[in-house]
Amino acid sequence: MGAAACLGCAAIAFGPALALVLLTVAGEPLRVIVLVAGAFFWLVSLLLASLIWFISVHLSDREDAKLQQSLLILGAAISVLLQEAFRFAYFKLLKKADEGMAMISEDGRSPISLRQMAYVSGLAFGIISGGFSVINILADSTGPGIVGIHGDSPYFFITSAFLTMALVLLHTFWGVIFFDACERHRYWCLGVVVASHLLTSGLTFLNPWYVASLVPIFIITFCTGLWAFITAGGSFHNVLKCLSCKGGGAGQGWGHHWGVSDPFEV
Repeated sequence: MGAAACLGCAAIAFGPALALVLLTVAGEPLRVIVLVAGAFFWLVSLLLASLIWFISVHLSDREDAKLQQSLLILGAAISVLLQEAFRFAYFKLLKKADEGMAMISEDGRSPISLRQMAYVSGLAFGIISGGFSVINILADSTGPGIVGIHGDSPYFFITSAFLTMALVLLHTFWGVIFFDACERHRYWCLGVVVASHLLTSGLTFLNPWYVASLVPIFIITFCTGLWAFITAGGSFHNVLKCLSCKGGGAGQGWGHHWGVSDPFEV
């Protein structure tokens, strides 16, 4: 039973991300490189956030429960800000790489667009973030023991899996919106991305009141996904064409199969 719970929760948490990687990333070496490098950037941000939290905890009164809770909330906020700072740093790096690849290409165009790199980097941030947030929970779900036997919620594991799935998708959407905002100098969009990231992180502190955290986070995920779809050039008309398999030639690029275009390639 424990193994089944572990596999089921892992499938919920990482099933959509795995499908996206296999369908849109795995077949292209450049996208795989962007994916791995994006995961590295997120890891560096986590390392810095962990170091700040570790130092603050050891310099404070470890017997003061309220203070430690406040430091945990502060640490989460700092972690979010560092993640977004490293997302911006990764954007600047990919922007330079995009210009360099365009210079050495025969037709003067980069083999991978900045919009595609935004999507892949966001997916990388989401996968590695989700992995670190749920890996210990998945390990505990294998047993022994029964969830809720001491009066706790029996939905802990499955709720954590859905929260992780939302986090992975959110990072993917944030990546698309963030890169577009940086490219077009729409600073208010950057503020919305950072604010929604902080809000999502803050909502997790409402657990184990799972309804109060899970429902708003999925509402944020849906709205952010719709925003990212529109930002990527998507339209309802393109979705209908995609579902009806019209206008989806093999040479049109992966984005057109999902009802989106690439404005940066125009």
